[in-house]
Amino acid sequence: MRLIDEIKEKAKKNPMKIVLAEGEDERTIKSAKISLDEGLAEIVILGNADRIRSLGQSVGLDLKKIEIIDPETAPIEKYIKLYIESRSESGKRITEGMAEKLIRRPLYFGAIMVSAGDVDGMVAGCSSLTATVVKSAQLMIGLRDGITSPSSYFIMSVPNCPYGEKGNFIYADAGVNPDPTPQELAEIAVSSAYTARDLLGWEPKVAMLSFSTKGSAAHHRVDKVIEATKLAKEMAPDISIDGEFQLDSAIVPEVAVRKVKEPSPVAGKANVLIFPDLDAGNISYKLTQYLAKAEAYGPLLQGFAKPINDLSRGASIDDIVGVIAITSVQSQKR
Repeated sequence: MRLIDEIKEKAKKNPMKIVLAEGEDERTIKSAKISLDEGLAEIVILGNADRIRSLGQSVGLDLKKIEIIDPETAPIEKYIKLYIESRSESGKRITEGMAEKLIRRPLYFGAIMVSAGDVDGMVAGCSSLTATVVKSAQLMIGLRDGITSPSSYFIMSVPNCPYGEKGNFIYADAGVNPDPTPQELAEIAVSSAYTARDLLGWEPKVAMLSFSTKGSAAHHRVDKVIEATKLAKEMAPDISIDGEFQLDSAIVPEVAVRKVKEPSPVAGKANVLIFPDLDAGNISYKLTQYLAKAEAYGPLLQGFAKPINDLSRGASIDDIVGVIAITSVQSQKR
């Protein structure tokens, strides 16, 4: 069974309520109907109800069972109060007018619905920048305890691949942090490990990647990965995290035996790959996707207090349905 099908089966066991913030995109409407029909989630769509229903009719979809909320006209008094209270705790003074102007925007409206517990998670990004999705989540939901910056990951499923978790991997960060500090890189590693465990049911084996394997090269970029590895192990001593590794040392057992001279719970067995910067992560996931014909789901977001996920602006309907299922399973775990 494909990994995404396993995730969908988990979603069906307890479908959660997911808000789709970009309701006036045809892909959103189609994926909402499929997700509802397959029992993956309860769905709320944001946008102008007349335009959404008209668009649904034009593509032959009955949207009667899908809740539609227009952020421009919906009551938001409790959301304004919630947002002002959360910002005042951080020392920011926000007026009701400022709060309303922000919350009327669909991404922010959806995110504060998650924060308030009116829905369990949010999916957006097919017509919005990743940076905007991340900003809405930071302002309305906030970060998990112990995390200072959000990050992203891709779930990669590589056909006919003997490595990783039966050909499946988590790649992080491939969508948010251009040049993470050692502390941020350590947080990405730990967040990704928890994602592997909570969402996918894996025992995470986290490889901190570099162009060096255990001191084979000397450079300040290698030093960053070494420091991040040390910090990550301190943050999560119960998780198998090791590095620095070149990619082949991380995933190929035969290469690990030759290159890694000390005992390692990760070398040659990694299923979570942590890239030193966004260049490496973004290039690697796209190379894997197109050259290895891999399925790529993401950029999915992590580090937030509640589930919220991003989409590629080129996302297909199947991609969106997959991310809805992933968000539903994440919500079950919360």
